[in-house]
Amino acid sequence: MEIKPVEIGEKVLTLKMEHEEAVELVKEVCKKNGFGIIAEFSPSEVLNKKLGADRDPYYVIGACNAKIANKALDISPKIGGLFPCNMVVWEEKPGSQTVYHVSIMRIARILGIAPDDEAWQEIIDETGRNVEAVFDELKSR
Repeated sequence: MEIKPVEIGEKVLTLKMEHEEAVELVKEVCKKNGFGIIAEFSPSEVLNKKLGADRDPYYVIGACNAKIANKALDISPKIGGLFPCNMVVWEEKPGSQTVYHVSIMRIARILGIAPDDEAWQEIIDETGRNVEAVFDELKSR
C-alpha cells in the first residue's frame, strides 16, 4: 500500500540557521502554538558517543498538547504507543536545518490503532491546526 505524505500529515521545511538555534526556535514556536515540550534528546549525540558514529546533528523534540492527548486517550488508549508528537531537526549542512513532522493521529488511524470516525477526525483537525501554525511561523522566520 502506498501512503502519500499528505495522508500522514508530513510537514517539512528548511531553516537557514545553525542547528542549536533551530532547535531552540522550534521549541519556542511549539510552545507558543499550544504544545508543551515533554521530551527531547539527540540521537546523534548518543550514537556518536556509544558507537563512535560520525552523525551530523539530529534532535527530536517531543511536543504534546495535554488537552488533545487526554481526548485521544479517551478514544484509543493505544495511541500512547505513538506519543508524543515529534518535531525532528537535523542538519543538512552547516547553516541549513531540516524540520520534520508526521501526524501520529493520522498514522494511528491508518494503522487501525484509532477509529476512522468523526471524533478522531476532530482530534486530527485540531492537532493539524496547531502543527500548521507552528510550520507557518517557522516559514516566516
